[in-house]
Amino acid sequence: MSASIIGLALLAFVAVTIFKGVRIVPQGNKWIVQRLGKYHTTLGPGLSIIIPYIDDIAYKVTTKDIVLDIPSQEVISRDNAVLLMNAVAYINLTTPEKAVYGIENFNIAIQNLVQTSLRSIVGEMDLDDALSSRDHIKAKLKAAISDDIADWGITLKTVEIQDIQPSSTMQAAMEAQAAAERQRRATVTKADGEKQAAILEADGRLEASRRDAEAQVVLAEASQKAIAMVSSAVGDQEIPVSYLLGEQYIKAMQDMSKSNNAKTVVLPADVLNTIRGIMGRDLK
Repeated sequence: MSASIIGLALLAFVAVTIFKGVRIVPQGNKWIVQRLGKYHTTLGPGLSIIIPYIDDIAYKVTTKDIVLDIPSQEVISRDNAVLLMNAVAYINLTTPEKAVYGIENFNIAIQNLVQTSLRSIVGEMDLDDALSSRDHIKAKLKAAISDDIADWGITLKTVEIQDIQPSSTMQAAMEAQAAAERQRRATVTKADGEKQAAILEADGRLEASRRDAEAQVVLAEASQKAIAMVSSAVGDQEIPVSYLLGEQYIKAMQDMSKSNNAKTVVLPADVLNTIRGIMGRDLK
């Protein structure tokens, strides 16, 4: 009876020993082996043999890309604008033993490193630049933390800025500023329109005055030529001239009498003397 118990115990010991000595690492993982509490080796995917009771699997890490969500935080720009920013980082453990022995918790360490670097980068930028330069921030952020995490055996694949938005107070101020800017542009546009209309109106009046002046000059020149021609043709003969002037005078009186505004038309008793008076001569 005792022999069978000893045999079973021995069999169990052998099974446990084989189980502890033969390890199968799944694909996409690496296991860190410590020998008597000290780092010994890193097991890759597949079947591996270790020394039972002396070697121990201390850490199991993944070789797949890890997605780290960077919590949202308030960042102050160079012009004292408050922004809410969050990001996401994609990392890979290229040297797992450095990741587990070089830093206590690499997830928290990288999150804090990204947040600190974001505050530093955006703090050197104005609000407008920060809102419109995601690629620039991304490039500077990747360059800032890649060397630091490389000492931990971690490679930064990429980092993306998920969201950048002003705080609620800043958004209200920006909306008020945008409304004021739109009102200013509308006022300027209206003023420019009124200015152009006034200029066009003044140009029109100037052109009309110029044309009137030219017309008056032309009429004066025509009248001068007509008077010269009549004077040349008539000479000292007053009777034909008096006749013509009298005829025009009578026609003018007739036109005045036909006018709606004419109430009374007074004709001089001596039309001939009137015409003579108009001509400045005394016909006897």
